[in-house]
Amino acid sequence: MIGLSPLSVALLTAVVTGTSAAILAWRERPEAGATWLAVLLVGQVWWTTFLVFELEASTLAAKSLWYDVQWLGVVIIPVGWLLFALEYTGRERYVRPGVVAALLVAPAATVAVVAAGDPWGLVVVDRAVASTPVGSFLRVDTGPWYYVIAAYTYLLGLFGSLPILQLVRDDARPFRGQSAALLVGTAAPWASSVFHLTGAFPVAGLDPTPLAFAVSGVAYLFALTRFRLLTLAPAPRRRARQLVFEHLHDPAFVIGTEGYVIDLNQSAADTFGVDRRDAIGEPADAVVPRHGDIAGEAADQSPLSITGPHGQHPYEVTVRRIADGHDRPTGEVVVFHDVGEYLGQQQRLDVLNRVFRHDVRTETNLIHGYADQLRADPTDERALAVVKESASRILDLSERTRTASELFNPTTEAPPPVALEALVDEAAATLRAEFPDVTVIVEDDIPAVRVPAVLRVVTESLCSNAARHNDGASPSVWLGATVDGGWIDLSVADDGPGIADAERDVLRRGTETPLEHGSGLGLWIVKWGVDQVGGSVSFAEREPRGTVVTVSVPIRDDGEAGR
Repeated sequence: MIGLSPLSVALLTAVVTGTSAAILAWRERPEAGATWLAVLLVGQVWWTTFLVFELEASTLAAKSLWYDVQWLGVVIIPVGWLLFALEYTGRERYVRPGVVAALLVAPAATVAVVAAGDPWGLVVVDRAVASTPVGSFLRVDTGPWYYVIAAYTYLLGLFGSLPILQLVRDDARPFRGQSAALLVGTAAPWASSVFHLTGAFPVAGLDPTPLAFAVSGVAYLFALTRFRLLTLAPAPRRRARQLVFEHLHDPAFVIGTEGYVIDLNQSAADTFGVDRRDAIGEPADAVVPRHGDIAGEAADQSPLSITGPHGQHPYEVTVRRIADGHDRPTGEVVVFHDVGEYLGQQQRLDVLNRVFRHDVRTETNLIHGYADQLRADPTDERALAVVKESASRILDLSERTRTASELFNPTTEAPPPVALEALVDEAAATLRAEFPDVTVIVEDDIPAVRVPAVLRVVTESLCSNAARHNDGASPSVWLGATVDGGWIDLSVADDGPGIADAERDVLRRGTETPLEHGSGLGLWIVKWGVDQVGGSVSFAEREPRGTVVTVSVPIRDDGEAGR
């Protein structure tokens, strides 16, 4: 330090703190903002270092050289600050090569003019050596571009400070501390520069900005060490919130206070067939399904039935108010929860519980009654046959219940689709083996398509019901399938007594009561299976006697039926 002026010694202090902070920032790469903070600090160190060279030079030519070299650091600082602020706060989508190149146009032009010797006097019109009590430095008369680049610097500084200011009132203490330290670090040199430009600094002609870099270096070092700047950055949190909204399984809409759609996630677009680009800015009544039925947080909590591209589903709707920092309403988030699977599971549990309680108790009572007869007369063949039939029905019920539980368990992976022709032939063969007295007729021209494997159980259940409850002298069952308008229609017909209206009503309602319920699991398995693949089931009378049950399943674009 021997021979250096007091001002140079003070500037070297800023160089040391700035270099230390730059090294710490560089070591944190690739954390959000680390590279650009290092660039900013290198710019400060560059400017300060060559200002020391300028102060210690003895001739006008030497001072002018070092003054010109300083410009490289001067113009890179605001660019580094803005890009750091954007990346650090999670706005990295703006930090693209095109944006960086655009920001560097004015700094590059400044450096080019200075490197060319500024023949037009755009940056500096005149130079002279000024001797003051604090040292000898270059006093310049500035040109018009000097004020342009100064205004550009302040503008980038302002834009970079805005996202940092938003963290000052953050709920997390580390982010508040980080943002406060960053704002002190950038405010000190910017305020010093304003003092210089307005002539308020007591040493006329001396730009005190590099002196303020000592304050910046200390502030950045404090943020890096005390508040874990870069190692605990808010960028992932902002991005995570965006990802949670974007990848939320439930459809969600953001609606402004004026009733227009502000945003919607991909699930909403896919579920309700909405084009995201066209929907934003449109009235909520024209975009959000049944928006008129949703009255804020006081909306009816009963599920809303909504028809979309994937069929009709029941939804529960949650409305959450959005408020700003002053608790003023700015909009609301409307989330649709598909409760179809939940309601279906609840329905299946209710039916299985009813069937077990009713059918098992009935068969058990029957077995108990005939067991007493067998105790009195072990040779009673009729009693023995009834006991065996009841036990067989309990086993059959157990098997059907197990099939339903496994088939409609949402955690069970769906088996691959099967050929419709093979499915029909298999169902017919099973029916002939189980009911040899029943005539089974398969219609010609079964379509060569593949259908969901769940239709195998649906078809077997329909065939079993058609044969089991057929009281005709020569019972018959017919199987057929057609393709109609993008749907596969699989029909099972019989010449039995038909299906009672009460049974059909229970299936249409989808619920049972103690007085109104189905006679077993067969038709429920049919309904559940069809619902699972987005299809429907219909009933028709067959002349002169019997019923035709038709299962309709949509065909996918790839030629396979179902979803």
